[in-house]
Order: sequence, then C-alpha cells, then structure tokens
Amino acid sequence: MEARIRPYAATDAPDVVALSLRAWASVFDSERAVMGDEIFDRLNGEDWRRRQRKDVEAALADDHLNVWVADVDGHAVGFVAAKLDPDESIGEIYMLAIDPDHQGRGLGGELTAVATEWIRAAGVSIAMIDTGGDPGHAPARRLYEQAGYRPMPIVRYFKAL
Repeated sequence: MEARIRPYAATDAPDVVALSLRAWASVFDSERAVMGDEIFDRLNGEDWRRRQRKDVEAALADDHLNVWVADVDGHAVGFVAAKLDPDESIGEIYMLAIDPDHQGRGLGGELTAVATEWIRAAGVSIAMIDTGGDPGHAPARRLYEQAGYRPMPIVRYFKAL
C-alpha cells in the first residue's frame, strides 16, 4: 500500500481525528508520566482525548492553516497542518500525526517536506516546529532533526496551585 500526499478534504476529518488520537496516545502517556497525574489532569481535563479531538477539529476548520494528508486507499493515515505568522516572517508546522499502523514508512518525513516547501514557496525564510522533550516525543524530535530542523532547547515548568 503506497501512500500519496494530497490536500486535506473535509471528508477526511473523521480519519484525521481518529488517527491523531491513536498516534498521540503514547505521547500523552509519556506526558502524564513526566508531569504527574495532578498537573496532567488539570491541563488536559478528565480525558485528554476529548480536548485533543477539539484541538484537531479546530485546526482542520481553521482557514489560516494549510492541511495535507497521507492517503492510502482513500483513507487519511497521516496529516500535517502548517500556517504562516500574520506578518509572514515565520512559518510553522502546527500539527503532524501518523497512524501507528503506518509509522516507520517515511510518511512523517514526506508530510514535513510538503509543509516546509509550502512555507518556502510563500516566501518565508524561517520554518519552525515544536515538540516535547519527554520520551514520548523522541520519534518526533528525530524526524524533525532528520528534516534539517535545529532544536532550540526550551524548558517549561509546571506547578499545581
């Protein structure tokens, strides 16, 4: 099964939402382990899936984002969303997910390349993507570094009040 990268269509929404929740399950498990239950639950509510579903649906409906999917047999198995800063000085790869059943096949790299090229073609000279420093985000960090992105270490601290 070979995937093709194509623009997102509204009919892809159920596949994109479902694959993103499967893809990010291990990431949210890792975040919980690093942050602890109290802070994780305060940030994400009782069910991280509910919040993440809303975030993905909002991104898919955002006219300021360009979205592409990796399509296998008419079904989205991965997606990337990118946007330009309002002053167009920086482009951002905003969301990226690959269904776990299709990971390790280069789709993340292909989607990253498509979004990066879109940013470049818009005349923007800097592209950015961010991700977590926890163990669950290690595959994403490897992907972005392989795509030529350079990390800028940032530490974010949380405290339950």
